[in-house]
Amino acid sequence: MIMMERDIILNELAQGLRSMSQGIEWFEAHDPGEQAEILLFLRHHCVQARAVTEDGPESIRRAGLRPTHTPAVLITCGPIDQQLGKIAGLTPVDERRKAFRLLVAVLAVADERRRERCCSGGCGHWWHNLPIVNE
Repeated sequence: MIMMERDIILNELAQGLRSMSQGIEWFEAHDPGEQAEILLFLRHHCVQARAVTEDGPESIRRAGLRPTHTPAVLITCGPIDQQLGKIAGLTPVDERRKAFRLLVAVLAVADERRRERCCSGGCGHWWHNLPIVNE
């Protein structure tokens, strides 16, 4: 499998190997079309990590969002697969930034659970073997 820089960065963010401020800076350096694509890839990663509806509150907390922010409201209002798609589809700039933070947090929560359950004895997932970023 070819690892794309985008996938590496998203996994580094979810694992805390890269700061969220670095992530936001990277995300905002892309044009709106590329940002939409990044959000869709994040959504896909969340689904692949087996995110569940119960991940919503912890993800909101980790993302530093208020419960009244649009992405936070969306994640708590229905089946997570559908809600992740709605969050990834937000278009206002400030909502996209919040969506990015929330989807990274969802990925972090879901992937941590997956690691504990399936990979605690070691695994071959490339994204679980990333080096610490020194930027």
